[in-house]
Amino acid sequence: MNEVKKLYLKALEIQGFKSFPDKTVLNFGEDITAIVGPNGSGKSNISDAIRWVMGEQNSRQLRGAKMEDVIFGGTEKRNQMGFAQVTLVIDNTEHIFPSREEAEVAVTRRYYRSGESEYYINKQSVRLKDVNELFMDTGMGREGYSIIGQGKIDEILSVKSGERREIFEEAAGISKYRHRKEETERKLERTEENLVRINDKIAELELQVEPLRQQAETAKKYLILRDELRVLEISVWLEQLQNIRTAKLKLESDAALAKEECDRAQKALDDVYALSEKFSEQAQQNDMEAEALRGRLTAAESAAGEESAAIAVLQATIRHNDESLFRLEQELSDAEVRRNSLQSQIDGQMARVAEIDGQAAALEQELQVLLDQVRALAENARGAAEDADALRAQEVMATAEAADGRAELSALMASLDAAAQRREAVEQELTAAQEKLKSGEKEAKENRRALHEAKEEAQAVQNVIQGHSLRMDARRKKAEAAAAEKLQLTMDVGKLDDRIRMLTEMEKEYEGFSKAVKTVMQAAEKNTLRGVHGPVASLMTTKKEYAVALEIALGAALQNIVVDREEDAKTAIRFLQQRDGGRATFLPLTAIRGDVLRENVAGEYGFVGVASELVRYDKQYDSIFKSLLGRTVVMEDMDSAIALARKFRNGFRIVTLDGQVINRGGSMTGGSVSRSAGVLSRANELERLSGQQGALHEKLRAATERAAELQRELQKAEYELQVAQEQQRKAEDDVLTLQGRQDHYDVLLESLRLSRETMEQELAALERQTLENNKKAAGVQETIDKAESRAAALRQQAQEKLSGQTDLNDATDRLAETISKKRADQAALSAEKDGALRSAEELRRVQADMVSDREQRDRLAQQYRQTRQQAERDMAGHQEKLDGFNGQAASLRQKLEELAQAKLQLEQQREQHSRDSRQCNDMLLDAMQAHSKLQQKLESSAMEESQILDKLWERYELSHSDAQEQRVELESVAKATRRIAELNREIKGLGTPNIGAIDEFERVNTRYTYLSDQRSDVEQAKEELTGIIDQITGQMTTIFAEQFRLLNESFQETFLELFGGGKARLELEDESDILNCGIEIKVQPPGKQLKTITLLSGGEKAFVAIALYFSILKVHPTPFCVMDEIEAALDEPNVVRVANYMRRITSKTQFIVITHRRGTMEAADVLYGVTMQERGVSKVLTINMNDMAKELNIKE
Repeated sequence: MNEVKKLYLKALEIQGFKSFPDKTVLNFGEDITAIVGPNGSGKSNISDAIRWVMGEQNSRQLRGAKMEDVIFGGTEKRNQMGFAQVTLVIDNTEHIFPSREEAEVAVTRRYYRSGESEYYINKQSVRLKDVNELFMDTGMGREGYSIIGQGKIDEILSVKSGERREIFEEAAGISKYRHRKEETERKLERTEENLVRINDKIAELELQVEPLRQQAETAKKYLILRDELRVLEISVWLEQLQNIRTAKLKLESDAALAKEECDRAQKALDDVYALSEKFSEQAQQNDMEAEALRGRLTAAESAAGEESAAIAVLQATIRHNDESLFRLEQELSDAEVRRNSLQSQIDGQMARVAEIDGQAAALEQELQVLLDQVRALAENARGAAEDADALRAQEVMATAEAADGRAELSALMASLDAAAQRREAVEQELTAAQEKLKSGEKEAKENRRALHEAKEEAQAVQNVIQGHSLRMDARRKKAEAAAAEKLQLTMDVGKLDDRIRMLTEMEKEYEGFSKAVKTVMQAAEKNTLRGVHGPVASLMTTKKEYAVALEIALGAALQNIVVDREEDAKTAIRFLQQRDGGRATFLPLTAIRGDVLRENVAGEYGFVGVASELVRYDKQYDSIFKSLLGRTVVMEDMDSAIALARKFRNGFRIVTLDGQVINRGGSMTGGSVSRSAGVLSRANELERLSGQQGALHEKLRAATERAAELQRELQKAEYELQVAQEQQRKAEDDVLTLQGRQDHYDVLLESLRLSRETMEQELAALERQTLENNKKAAGVQETIDKAESRAAALRQQAQEKLSGQTDLNDATDRLAETISKKRADQAALSAEKDGALRSAEELRRVQADMVSDREQRDRLAQQYRQTRQQAERDMAGHQEKLDGFNGQAASLRQKLEELAQAKLQLEQQREQHSRDSRQCNDMLLDAMQAHSKLQQKLESSAMEESQILDKLWERYELSHSDAQEQRVELESVAKATRRIAELNREIKGLGTPNIGAIDEFERVNTRYTYLSDQRSDVEQAKEELTGIIDQITGQMTTIFAEQFRLLNESFQETFLELFGGGKARLELEDESDILNCGIEIKVQPPGKQLKTITLLSGGEKAFVAIALYFSILKVHPTPFCVMDEIEAALDEPNVVRVANYMRRITSKTQFIVITHRRGTMEAADVLYGVTMQERGVSKVLTINMNDMAKELNIKE
């Protein structure tokens, strides 16, 4: 069986990298894998992904402007991604990574848009350094030869021969040695720097050791004299202290007696004050009670006013109700009279009907008698002429018919007369009602206009009140804001004044200055010392931003005292010696000479200014400040300061704005610093606050005036609001009054309109009745005329028939005439009866209408009465409340009067106690003066005692008890005092001893010894590092020489195989320096002369470079090799040669080839096709050529 070759690169997983947004996995399971696809499809992004995951940090090597470009940037259809991730899986069963025991190694790199990178090996987080070390000397590093692109080909062909070394060193396996050597050289460089610093420090210490030894000896002698002086001074001071305390006992006894006298006087005065205070409290309580009573009185009076207004409104309501009720009752009375009149008329009509009925019955009897007579006459005349009788009978009937018509006509005429009379009466009533309605409408219109005006007035007043309320609210807010502003400004002014006062006191007391400065300046202020100008800090000012830098720059020089001459300085020094005032540095104006910076630093980055130019001072001090600050430069920050110091070789002092210092010579001083604790900061703050004080006081004054003005405006607005509210109450009362009157008018007019309508309806009915009666009268008159004509004709005919029977005819005529009259009377009575009945019926209808109107008016009258009763009840309630408020107000006025009398009495009593207090106060002052004198003596004694105790503490830091332990018996205080003077002279003769020199000498000497030992150690370390470098160099030389020989041989063989002849070799430009010299490539293609590679054609250069890489892979095969279109410049036969040769060496190296060439594709085992079906997004397709060959039964 054939041996299965182990492949090293197993898979590549890409997600979010360049054009691969989706997770894409490429499995490498064959010898040669070809990646193909059109230009721009993203093939080379696979090569970039492998280079990137192996640690590439240069974005240009990845064909990008910045590292963020490796993340998928999004398309029109896809959003950009937030990270890119690539994982490379490598087989490690043959331990190509000796440091890893796993059979498979997965290296992952993830990069976020925020700039964060993450590295993992087998899912464990690691550093970039760990990834680089993993691939070092395997040929697979990002600088190795496992990834070969066109750029790499161009690089080896175009760069100088000295710059091709990286490839050969990686192939020779000495990269790790060079890395170790460079690291050792860096350590050696640091060691040499340390050695220089140590030598500088030792040289500096050597200058200090001997002077410090002398100072230490002087200091030891000083300490011996000082100890003796200490014991004597302590003993003398304690002796003096004992004498002071003895005298103090007598003073304390006298002072105690005087204190008792003071206490008695004080008690008497306190009693008087207590009574006076009691009276004040009572007066204050009285005022508070009076104020409370006045508030209650105002409230009661206001409430009483409101009740009075309510009563007035109710009274107006009752008055209007009464007027309306009176008018309504008057109308009801008139209506009742009219109704009674109608009833009388109805009764009269009904009585007449009854009378007519009686008359009609009697008349009917009379007619029956007459008819009987006519029938008797007819019987008697039967024989004469029956025809005549018939005619006479018809005549009688016609006459009777005419009589009935005349009777009916009479009744109709009577009815017309009655209707005319009634119409006249109704028309008179209607005219009166219309006049009354017109008058009422006019009054209602005027009242409605007045009501509308009153409502408008009330609304206007309401609007005014709203305006006043808004204005008052706005003014109240402004007043409150102004008061708050005034309060805040008052507090700010107080704080500012307190701060200025404190700073002024500190300046006056020279707080923060040394004891010597205080002593000299206090003496100068008293003219004890002359020619003293003051400490440097008080003679200068500067801006706030420069204060910290200048304080640090000046340091202790801030407390240097400027004087006129050297003699003034000498006098001040002597003064300090005499007063034991400490030490100070003096700057005589006549002796100090200024210095200036000669270097031109004005244009440097971060330059702020020369320190002497950043302060303000009087011109007479120019030499002082140029001496102190003339060669000090202020910079913005430490970086710019370091750059400036390096440029000018530490030739002057540099201070940053935050107080860090680079001293002349290069030493640096720095750390945290307070920005407000120094005397210069204090002076600047005092100047700044003093400048703010006037403006702040002016603001406070303006705020006070504004608050007062706004308070006045607020009071004015409150007054205007009260006036408007009074106007509103009046307007509301007018509206209520007019509204009640309007309600009355509405009811009255409605009643009048109803009466008018009733009358108009009655007139219409009368008019209709008159028309009907006239029409009936005309018809009746026509009937009468016809009947009378027919009767006359019948009479004539009858006369002609009975011309011979005269007596009978006369009798018949008489009876006929009588019957006719009776019939006429009967018809008249019937017509009169019908008219009376119709009139009665019409009167009853009118009466019924009047009854309905009366019921409505009765209900309205009842409503008026109920309204009046309710108003009377409400008025009684308001009157009761008014009486209560008036009574309460009267009671409150009485109490206010009583309080006023009580306050007057309290004032008189307090005045009396004031006189008593003045007497007690005089007595107390006398006692206090006596006690004060004794107290002053005690204080003087205590001050002397305190001074002695202070001297013990200030000079020797001893308490009284501790000093007693060191006290010795003195033979004589005078002798001890003389010895103290001698010791002071001896100590003065020693000059100013440096007590710290003892410890400083020990410290410096110890430091000197330590540094000397350290220098030996550093020199030994330097020798060891030099030996290691030489050893590494030797190993590198041996390894590189051997490997270069093998590479040269392999190159010659590979060239011969690929080119089919010719010669090729690699040459070192300087064989004596093989680790640093350039490497020249010389080739002789078949049939051509020997040339350097730079003289070849483009295709020959590429072919030579490929031959060189194959020769490296033969000597030091890498587990896998990625080739990105390296054969692009070759013709097709040479492409086939390269592919065949690649196939020959696949036993040791796995190839991933990115190509466009057919010959390379044919040689591949697997084809990955990269497409970009979606714009900007790459996709991968796989074709296994071996599997296809088996399926198609193709033999190689």
